[in-house]
Amino acid sequence: MLNLDTLIINFDKGLRALFAPAQTVRPIPGADLPEGALNDADKRLAGALMRINHTGEICAQALYQGQALTARDPQTQQALEQAAWEETEHLAWCESRIQALGTHKSFLNPVWYTGSLAIGALAGALGDKWSLGFLAETENQVGKHLEGHLQRLPPSDEKSRAVIEQMKLDEAKHAATALQHGGAELPLPVKLAMKLNAKVMTRTAYWV
Repeated sequence: MLNLDTLIINFDKGLRALFAPAQTVRPIPGADLPEGALNDADKRLAGALMRINHTGEICAQALYQGQALTARDPQTQQALEQAAWEETEHLAWCESRIQALGTHKSFLNPVWYTGSLAIGALAGALGDKWSLGFLAETENQVGKHLEGHLQRLPPSDEKSRAVIEQMKLDEAKHAATALQHGGAELPLPVKLAMKLNAKVMTRTAYWV
């Protein structure tokens, strides 16, 4: 049963994810690399890709928080909260690159956050095995999405590449952790619906 304190804490988490500068314990990947020689077109492309990645991390924050709210097993809650913290670090890394590339975060992040929180809470309410299966499938899809970004990034943007490569490693670890905790394979229609939703988000965040 959710209590008022839990709701207030999670409301605060949402505000911080959306409006406060994200924090990171680990150094930003590629921080020691020189800024690449990027022309205006390269900066627009790299900035748009990092904006998409930032929005993806906003969605991940909301998904994990929603799932943790309704998870039944304390170990499952702990795994979700640990993943959410690492996603917060990803937010910080993406924000750093967005600022360096002279662009902006998606103006629709509050919309993506609210929708993802509701989806996460619903997934958690269905049971821990489905919640963890949803987490694993989400991370697998994110990994493929990040791989595509690595192929599209301007070759000289080594700093953004370092960030995305570390994010990709972390997402793979989150997927493996979810399966180790008993995540179930999702039905194909659910996977396809997730891909469609992600496509709408990424195409919109590229521009807005």
